[in-house]
Amino acid sequence: MKKSLLFAFLFYLVINTTFGQEKFTLSGTISDNSSNETLIGVNVLFPELSNGAATNSYGFYSITLPKGTYQIIVSYLGYKEITETIVLDKDIRKDIQLTLATESLDEVVIEEKVERVNIRKPQMSVNSLSAETIKRIPVVLGEADVIKSILLLPGVTSAGEAASGFNVRGGAADQNLILLDEAIIFNSSHLFGLFSVFNPDAIKDLKLYKGGIPARFGGRVSSVLDIYQKEGNSKKFKANGGLGLISSRLLLEGPIKKEKGAFLVGGRSSYANLFLPLFDIDNRASFFDLNTKLNYKINDNNSIYLSGYFGRDDFSISDSFSNNYGNAVGNFRWTHLFSDKLFSNLSIIYSDYFYGLDLDFVGFTWDSGITNVNLKYDLKHYINDKIQVNYGINNVYYAFNPGKIEPNSEESGIVEDQLTKQFANEFAAYIDVEHKITDKLNLQYGLRWSNFIRLGQDEVNVYVDDNPVVFDPFLLLYQGAEINNVDTSFSRSDRLATFNTLEPRFALSYAFDDDTSIKASYTYLAQYIHLLSNTSSPTPLDVWTPSGQFVDPQLSDQYAIGFFKNLKEGTYTIETEAFFKAIDNRIDYIDGADLIANDAIEQVILNGEARAYGLEFLFRKNEGKLTGWLAYTLSKSEQRTPGRNENEVGINLGQWYNTPYDKTHDISVNASYELNDRWRFGGNFIYQTGQPTNFPVGQFEFQGIVIPTYGFRNEQRLPDFHRIDLSATFTPKKNKGRKWQSEWVFSVYNVYSRRNAASINFRQNQDTRMNEAIRTSIFGAIPSVTYNFKF
Repeated sequence: MKKSLLFAFLFYLVINTTFGQEKFTLSGTISDNSSNETLIGVNVLFPELSNGAATNSYGFYSITLPKGTYQIIVSYLGYKEITETIVLDKDIRKDIQLTLATESLDEVVIEEKVERVNIRKPQMSVNSLSAETIKRIPVVLGEADVIKSILLLPGVTSAGEAASGFNVRGGAADQNLILLDEAIIFNSSHLFGLFSVFNPDAIKDLKLYKGGIPARFGGRVSSVLDIYQKEGNSKKFKANGGLGLISSRLLLEGPIKKEKGAFLVGGRSSYANLFLPLFDIDNRASFFDLNTKLNYKINDNNSIYLSGYFGRDDFSISDSFSNNYGNAVGNFRWTHLFSDKLFSNLSIIYSDYFYGLDLDFVGFTWDSGITNVNLKYDLKHYINDKIQVNYGINNVYYAFNPGKIEPNSEESGIVEDQLTKQFANEFAAYIDVEHKITDKLNLQYGLRWSNFIRLGQDEVNVYVDDNPVVFDPFLLLYQGAEINNVDTSFSRSDRLATFNTLEPRFALSYAFDDDTSIKASYTYLAQYIHLLSNTSSPTPLDVWTPSGQFVDPQLSDQYAIGFFKNLKEGTYTIETEAFFKAIDNRIDYIDGADLIANDAIEQVILNGEARAYGLEFLFRKNEGKLTGWLAYTLSKSEQRTPGRNENEVGINLGQWYNTPYDKTHDISVNASYELNDRWRFGGNFIYQTGQPTNFPVGQFEFQGIVIPTYGFRNEQRLPDFHRIDLSATFTPKKNKGRKWQSEWVFSVYNVYSRRNAASINFRQNQDTRMNEAIRTSIFGAIPSVTYNFKF
């Protein structure tokens, strides 16, 4: 009731905003002068009014102001600032093109403006990285990487080296919504986490929402990684790429029709397979991906876009094991300008994640995956200079294939079997308001309604008392219940379960001056699909499952409060945030749970709860020859599943235990130093508390075999993780004045060859008959060299 009254009051403020003075609207699109690429987040400022606007994801801006003559400043990081006077005595459509800055002094002024605007925005817990910044960060094997780059930000960690996915503020990897041109990406890694699926050459904009998530996003309870690809150069043909030790990439772009339409095609491929036979290694490990985008400007009010991504990984060990997996997405978008105040975007999106496994030594092949079709319609309404409203609808249809097993030879003893396919539909409608109350106080508030329907399937297991997990009070163990019946009467249109959730969002900022502000946010989120995995890091074999009769949706309350400060006119910035989130219905697994090829997965899972809280600190140096940041996170992430009644002990005796992604201390330093026009140096330092795990706490002997015993879940930790990476970039002097531009990037990953533990396993020593610990490490020191070019 209190939440309803709060939002009723906020919307009342919108409706009753005064319009007494005669006002006009300035609107248009801002793009790059050399390519016509629209620019996201460009600031259009009116210093006399302490007011301004920023371009949306398609480069469009709109602001309504009282009639008058104003100075207008247009600024964007890396571009020359534009200052001019405009007479606003009627509605004006003004498209603007910005030119890349060539002098460092220009960049100093531009960057200061960007930071000052962010001080007043209520949006918090958001980190942005440009493609240029990502390319400067040293990474393993010299391949610029999006996921490895965001791991340097506060509140973001991974399960370890060569581990898939990432964790945000103590959340699980499946709680992150990953979007590429609005399409959902279900697995963000190549080669089991060695590289990410995102080609940095094709990236236009990247934002990571760790909290204060706008109402237009939903379906996950931890974070949103929102990535947009470039649109392509509609003025002239351009190409760029790179040659590395194990992979290469090439990006081509150019006009379809000059000034009207453009194409972009980018590809990456690894060629480690070419070298493995030289070392008498009969294995294979490779990947490739393809990025495409077409855009066409029909007229000033209408543009269409067609974008896609396709990627595959291929991994095999001799002739006995092979594995291939990957993503395929496609998106058709139509943007339409109804008026100078109302912008719309209609998208039809297809996304598919596929996993295949071939085990010759066992004699079978395995296929699984998840497919969805998404229809979404978003509108942005620029009501006046104080209020902007975003609203829209979104419908996603899911088809889940838990797995199909087939014999791969006539000699195989495997019987073909298809696990029961599952289907679901998720609908959402939202409204989100950005409201400037005063020059100091800004609000962002909204509401999202989500509806999830678990649709009918071929077979549904039926249990006594509708309970698939039973508790043995004598052994104090949970185990799967007997299937009482299999119901085959359902059709696809039937509803097995229906969930409805109202998800309020609220954020505010209060600016003490142009350089200091405090911010706070509250977000309520629902997640209806779950990743079934009892490992600390996602693997391609992990299977997604929808909420239904036995699995409830995850529900999360997130709170954050922060302090933000510019120092020395934006040369330095400080961001500190405290956060807390509580998650209901987090999946937990009974002891001995088997998730592989399980057609009754409800027999091994229980609904529990999770919580995470902590403090983040980010210090940036934005200008000068030396730039970079220092990030520190102090946090705690826990989970528990108490007994469902007084007769049950729950998982782990119902006590809180560390999640596999709990990292008490997380420190990262990133630095870039411009020595001169030819040499640039970069470096990272990373330190993390060791990952929670389980070690034996005792042992007993049975028939001559020493068997270890274990205590409560995740009581122990791996050794602390730390490393240093360094890079040097050399730009040949002959680049000046030439169309062909190139650079050499030399890097060393893990300079002092720290053997960080990916895992510690225990085995029985054949000589002493005692258990011993064996550390598994992925990387030592790895030097690399990459040649980048463009023309």
